[in-house]
Amino acid sequence: MRIVFVGAGELSIETANALIKKGHEVVIIETDKTKIEELSAEMDCSFLQGDGSHPNVLREVNPPHTDFLFCLTNSDQVNLIASLVGRSLGFKRVVTCIDDPQFEGICHELGLQDTIVRSRAISRYLEDMAGGGETVELCTVIKDEARLFSFIARKEDAVEVRDMNLPTGAKVICYYREGTFSHVDEETTLHLDDEIVILTHSKNLAALQERWQLKPVQEQSEDAVSPE
Repeated sequence: MRIVFVGAGELSIETANALIKKGHEVVIIETDKTKIEELSAEMDCSFLQGDGSHPNVLREVNPPHTDFLFCLTNSDQVNLIASLVGRSLGFKRVVTCIDDPQFEGICHELGLQDTIVRSRAISRYLEDMAGGGETVELCTVIKDEARLFSFIARKEDAVEVRDMNLPTGAKVICYYREGTFSHVDEETTLHLDDEIVILTHSKNLAALQERWQLKPVQEQSEDAVSPE
């Protein structure tokens, strides 16, 4: 896979190093020239100096041939803009990292489904630890070719789970309705705006992403004003 990072913070560097070890192609966009010079001596990847929220900079990393754009700077606003610009330029999948939960609703309204609230991810881990149970990290149970895929249910997805027509090796394991977690069985009926979580073989990811990929905001606006 080919992965582009916007921002060369600790999270980007740690994730990039792990991906490089697995043989993936990594490009890091960073504004700080000195930081790039320091990291380039340690990391086997490409660097691009510039502001990753600018269209001209993101175009240089070949969006149509990039599998992931990770927006991981220390600024929520920059991450939001970079994500929207990246999506409009044709990146296959855009991941937005934010620190302020107030931006989460805006991300969803803008169709940025792969949004990570950094503080919430850590707080859930600590909550489980304080609860007295043994905390299991996701990476210890999602191994080999197993992958998780999530999406927000559209009107046409409001059906019983058994009628979803998922590919072989993919199964709905749970959903969130108004923020509340629930298990599923074959007779569970999904509702509009439910967040659905699927456990699947990695070979199905491309098909699942294509099936539930949202139109860019520009296309949605054009549809809204197009004549009958």
